Amino acid sequence: MSKKIGIIGSGIVGQTLANGFIKHGYEVMIGTNTASKHAELKEKTGGKARVGSFEASAKFGDIVVLAAKGTAAENTVKLAGITNLKGKTVIDATNPIADTPPVNGVLQYFTSMNDSLMERLQRIAPEANFVKSFSCVGNPFMVNPDFGGVKPTMFICGNNDGAKNEVKAILNQFGWEVEDMGKVEGARAIEPLAMLWCIPGLSHNSWMHAFKLLK
Repeated sequence: MSKKIGIIGSGIVGQTLANGFIKHGYEVMIGTNTASKHAELKEKTGGKARVGSFEASAKFGDIVVLAAKGTAAENTVKLAGITNLKGKTVIDATNPIADTPPVNGVLQYFTSMNDSLMERLQRIAPEANFVKSFSCVGNPFMVNPDFGGVKPTMFICGNNDGAKNEVKAILNQFGWEVEDMGKVEGARAIEPLAMLWCIPGLSHNSWMHAFKLLK
C-alpha cells in the first residue's frame, strides 16, 4: 500500500486524519487554499506534514482524503483537479450537512434519500475511486478509538473493490472493524448515520459513542 497521503481540507477532520496517518508511518500533505493557515497546520501536525494547496495535495497523494465541508465538497474536488484524482483511491469523509440549523438535534441535509453527496462527487470525477469512510463518527474517535477493547464498526462503500481493500487496510490499522455496504449508492444509507450519531450530542451534549454492527 502507498505511504503517501494527500488530505484535501484543513479543518479538524483533516488535521485528525493527518496526525493519524503520520502516527502509522505515512507521508502526509494537507491541502488548504488559505495561505495564512500553512504555519498553523505545520504546528498542528508537529511539523511532520507538508502543507500545500488542494491541487498540490491531490497530486502528492497516491491515496487522497477528502475532508472538506459538505457544502464545499463538490467545488473542492474541482479545485483539487479532476485529473489529479484519476485512478486514485479517494477516501470521502464528507457529509451533506446543510447550512441551516438542526431541528430538535437532527441535522439537516441538502441531499435526498435517493441521492448522496458521494454520488455527486463520483459524477464530477468519474475516474476517481471514491470510498465513503470516516463519515459516521466524530473526529476524536477516527483513529484508534478506545471503547474498552470493543472495535466499533466503520461502514464503507464504493464502486472499486481494489480501492475499498486499500481503505479496509487503513481502517484495520486505525483500529476499526469494517463493513462493506456495496457500491456508491450505499452512501445514501451511510451518510445519514452522521445525523443519528449527532443526535445525542446536539440534544444532550453526549458525544462519546460509535456504531457497532452485531451479526
